[in-house]
Amino acid sequence: MSRGQIDLDQLFKRYGDVVAVDGIDLHMPGGEFFTMLGPSGCGKTSTLRLIAGFEQLDSGAIKLDGVDMAHKPPHKRPVNTVFQSYALFPHMTVAENVAFGLRYQKVGKADAARRVGEAMEMVQLGGLEARRPGQLSGGQQQRVALARAIVLEPPVLLLDEPLGALDARLRVDLQVELKRIQETLGITFVYVTHDQDEALTMSDRVAVMRNGRVEQCGEPRVLYEAPETAFVANFLGASNLIPAVVSGGGLQVGEFALRADVNGQTGDALAMIRPERVRLEPHGAGGENRVPGMVEAVVYLGFHQDVRVRLASGALVRCDVPNDGTPVEHASGDPVSVHLPAECLRVLEP
Repeated sequence: MSRGQIDLDQLFKRYGDVVAVDGIDLHMPGGEFFTMLGPSGCGKTSTLRLIAGFEQLDSGAIKLDGVDMAHKPPHKRPVNTVFQSYALFPHMTVAENVAFGLRYQKVGKADAARRVGEAMEMVQLGGLEARRPGQLSGGQQQRVALARAIVLEPPVLLLDEPLGALDARLRVDLQVELKRIQETLGITFVYVTHDQDEALTMSDRVAVMRNGRVEQCGEPRVLYEAPETAFVANFLGASNLIPAVVSGGGLQVGEFALRADVNGQTGDALAMIRPERVRLEPHGAGGENRVPGMVEAVVYLGFHQDVRVRLASGALVRCDVPNDGTPVEHASGDPVSVHLPAECLRVLEP
């Protein structure tokens, strides 16, 4: 068994009448960047706090490297936590903040100085050891909080929306940094976020959560390309969900027949397709999986256009048209033919 492996077995947590965590089973191999993704109130932070020991579970098991930690206090668990609020000591220097936890590990001065220096270099803050938190930017303060956690060399690092307080551009930069740090250290990262871009950018695997349960768990590409439910399709990226009926081994959208893998489904369904997979063609274009429609709106977004088309069946479909220099322009009121490629369609329950 690799160091830092986490196994959650039938985890339950209730706050009064509210079930926050409802029978979660998850396996996280050591050295994995694992993300719990979902909206507010889905149970992702409660699950993280149960792993950390900040909350006591009602039933189930939390195994770290095969040992059940469910009833051990936080300081007895081989994990460390990084929060959205940096929780730095303002009267201490950066180096003193990073070294704070080492005093409880009975580490010698020389060893402590070496580990602090290595942690500072890891988060690219070398040379700022003597500054105080108030002299740093928000991104630098978050790096200090991260260095303070990794200097303790935990096999598991828990991260609760650590980039939530930062501006959008800095968040993107730190997403790449966090993944680099995790791969360099080779330790298990368990990351909580409501941001789909963070989940797609950094994670080896993602658990999409809803109402205290795991809706679907898998690699980011699998979740994006092959969502199992409409909730996952909508939460992880933009999606078109077109009302349809499974008929004759294919899909019926209004009076138009579409070829698709119906995967044994029958009756009412949703045809799911990502906006970037929809193709707009000249009005009257023939061929398989073409549906006539009319452009309702064109939203210019710089590197691409969000073209919204009302199909003849009544459904509204979004198409992501890249700004690649192609002279074709669409305007409100234009008749078009909408191509929904069969290999890009997913058939979901309504």
